[in-house]
This record gives sequence, structure tokens and C-alpha cells, in this order.
Amino acid sequence: MENSFWTALAASSLAAAVTSAGIYTIRNYVGWGQRNSTYFMCFAAGVLISASFLHIVPKSLAMNPNAPTILLLGFFGLHLFNRFITAFVCEKDPEKQQYGIGLIPMIGIGFHSLIDGVVYSVTFQVSIFTGFLATAGMVLHEFPEGIITYLLLLRGGFKEKKAMMMAFVAAALTTPVGMLISYPVIRGVSETALGALLSLSVGALIYVGATHLLPQAEQEHKRYSLVALGGGVLVAAIIVLSKSY
Repeated sequence: MENSFWTALAASSLAAAVTSAGIYTIRNYVGWGQRNSTYFMCFAAGVLISASFLHIVPKSLAMNPNAPTILLLGFFGLHLFNRFITAFVCEKDPEKQQYGIGLIPMIGIGFHSLIDGVVYSVTFQVSIFTGFLATAGMVLHEFPEGIITYLLLLRGGFKEKKAMMMAFVAAALTTPVGMLISYPVIRGVSETALGALLSLSVGALIYVGATHLLPQAEQEHKRYSLVALGGGVLVAAIIVLSKSY
């Protein structure tokens, strides 16, 4: 039990470190990042949408019979939050008109990262080997996730330092926090309840990928955007396959 706690903590901390490395890298090469942000967004959209449909949706359906309804709640809940930001923040302050572009993906990615922490708790409780397999899959998407969170916050009008701190908290810190919060009680959580959390998460991820990342990327008509999107789909497929063995 004690060994599984420390390995789960180490794995979730590694995920946070990889995400932080992505934020740090793009923070120090922001000009390059902004010129190529379309490719990062396409790549992230490919990962988020494909991983959702290939793995998280089927998994949540298997764990909770009400998963489709909960998934819709996650999707439209984030949509309503987006409308709230637009109506009560952006329209009342012209300087904040683009905040929703960064805030909504940040909320979705933050919730997803929190659930990642829960997943580490669950998989390492099953066995150390299962936990390492999950780590090998999930860590692959952490680097671009940190980059995308930071760049979208910049596009939303946040200052560089504030965007960096918000991206770190939402995309990186939430993973070990989710693990630490969930680990003591995870044995008392039913499979049905965990399936509900996964359903909420996948609804948020599909919303972020389909309504924020792809539309933003399509506006710029970059030559190799489809290649980046395909790369994201391929990475998601590799993650899913790595978890199948």
C-alpha cells in the first residue's frame, strides 16, 4: 500500500514536471510558439478528441450506465460557463473580450489533469505494473498540453507571467493534487462514481477540442495543419494501444 502511494505520487509529479517543461520551453521561445501555435492547437485537438472517443468514452460507458447523460452535462456545462464568461466578463470589459479563448480550455484541461491524478491513484492501487503502463501512456500528452494551455491564455489576452502561472496551476499542479486528494478515499469510491467523473471529463475534453482548438486553428489556414492534426490522432492511438498491453 505504501509503495503504491509513493509510486503514484512520483508518476503524477513526473506528469506535472513534463507539463511544466512544456510551459517553460514555450515561455522562453514565445515568438516561435506564437508563429506555430496553430500546429500545436491542431496537434492537441487530435490528441484530446481522439483519446476521448477511442478510450475515455468507452471506458466511462463500461463503468457507468448513465455515462452518455453525464457526458452531455460535462459538454454543455462547459458551454454554459463559456457563455457566462462572454456575457458577464468579456462584453463588459472590452480589454477582456478574448479571455474566454484561454479560460475555457484552461478549465477543461485543468479538470482533465485533476482526473489524471485520480487515474494514477486507481491504477497504482490495482498494481505497480498497471500504474506504470498508465504513466507511459498519459505522460506522452503532457508536454504539448502545457504548451497549448499557455499559448491559449496568451491569445486570450493574459500577460505572459500571469499566463505562465495559470497554465502551471491548471495543467501541471492539478495532477499531483488530484492524486493526493483521491488516494486516501479511492477505495471507497465505487466504479460507477468513477465512471461519472470520467464522463464529465470527456465531455469537457470534447468541448475544448471541437469548439475551441479546431476553430481557432482553422482561421489561420496553415499549410501543414492537417499534418499536425494527424500527428495528434496518431499519438492518441499510440497511447490507447500502449494501455491495451
